[in-house]
Amino acid sequence: MTATTIGLLHPGEMGAAVGKCLAGAGHRVLWVPEGRSAATRERAAEAGLEGCGWAEMAARSAVIVSVCPPHATLDVARQVAGFRGLYLDANAISPETAREVAAISGAGGASYVDGGIIGPPPVAPGSTRLYVSGLRAGEIQALFGGTDVDARVVPPPGSASAVKMAYASWTKGSAALLLAARALARAEGVESELLEEWALSQPGLEKRWDGAAAAAAAKGWRWVGEMEQIAAAMAAAGLPEGFHQAAADMYGRY
Repeated sequence: MTATTIGLLHPGEMGAAVGKCLAGAGHRVLWVPEGRSAATRERAAEAGLEGCGWAEMAARSAVIVSVCPPHATLDVARQVAGFRGLYLDANAISPETAREVAAISGAGGASYVDGGIIGPPPVAPGSTRLYVSGLRAGEIQALFGGTDVDARVVPPPGSASAVKMAYASWTKGSAALLLAARALARAEGVESELLEEWALSQPGLEKRWDGAAAAAAAKGWRWVGEMEQIAAAMAAAGLPEGFHQAAADMYGRY
């Protein structure tokens, strides 16, 4: 397809990998270095991204992609208010928050596409899906054609965030419960007995705990907001929100 100029907010671990896929497909990918860390600058350089200012990004970009922690989603959308191109919010947010982002971006004249990323930062085909919904979701899907990101359109508008919330409610929610279970055993002085029982009746669970603990130590700060978004989505659907409020508390301890 024709090369497109794309603004990326911001090149964290996931964002940089997504940006690298787009740059590798022949698109020009811009980002704003102002106020960002040295580590972020290194990731952006490695991904082939081009630094510029906020005004230049908004003026040059046909598409802006937001990949940021859930708690920052609304503020990031406000930072580019007035952008009149295609705005993709690819963050782990509830459908209700997605509607707020749509209102913010739409008020400035942008066309909104809701997105949700499932999987690790894309480094190989088949590992990462980007679900997109909205009237122009097909255009976002086309941008990622031939890349390591498998972009999938899910109608109607707002459905992409719902897919992300439902998926992460189990993957990260169950990991938080596993962390809490072992923490309880440790607090009560029966951790070794629990591990022995896991080995007998739940083989592989201790290894899963190892992975959950390592991930929580590295990213728990980011998942607090994601669990709160899932809790809000559950409540809006008339389902118990307490599961994921507790998961947010658990990740907050990391």
